[in-house]
Amino acid sequence: MSLTPEQKKQLRTIGHKLNPIVTVAGKGLTENLQLEVDRALDDHELIKVKFAVGEREIKKQLIQELCTIVECTLVQEIGNIALIYRKALEPNPKLSNLLR
Repeated sequence: MSLTPEQKKQLRTIGHKLNPIVTVAGKGLTENLQLEVDRALDDHELIKVKFAVGEREIKKQLIQELCTIVECTLVQEIGNIALIYRKALEPNPKLSNLLR
């Protein structure tokens, strides 16, 4: 899914106040971590993921791999934090970061 620059700007504005929900560390992209990110995207649509891995190239590779696995779009990557987005089929107004 491709986002326009205006959509990315709007999502970055919303994502600025969010805290990371999931942290990817030494074990990498485990199955449980993938399930948790998938669940969080279903609930919130827009989330932050923290990558506590050493090298920049490894981090970029993990971000791309995670986006491919959970079928989401990378909105922004700053430092160790990635802001990712996936539109929910039936967004919950109480949980969605976009509707609150």
